[in-house]
Amino acid sequence: MSIQITDTAAENIAKQLQQRGHGVGIRLGIRNSGCSGFAYVLEFVDEISQDDQVFEQANVKVIVDPKSLVYIDGTELDYVKEGVNEGFRFNNPNVKDECGCGESFTV
Repeated sequence: MSIQITDTAAENIAKQLQQRGHGVGIRLGIRNSGCSGFAYVLEFVDEISQDDQVFEQANVKVIVDPKSLVYIDGTELDYVKEGVNEGFRFNNPNVKDECGCGESFTV
């Protein structure tokens, strides 16, 4: 099982953690949401749980709980800028369908 982090995403996460002033990494997970079923969740992590999986690239830790990992295994976390918009992009090979607005997905 794996999660990949692009250099651009790692730089952005490191910058956000530095601005925050504390934390061991960022949690990537899912929650039930939207018309398609699941939505991605990103949040700062101050403490890693025993059951968490930790993926590290470029000195940045992405922490994933076991329930979420089943749905996002193989995902590449990227950070993109398109015009005036910027944000994280999830390239998840498990996605079968997404809602029209892009907020939720089905596996």
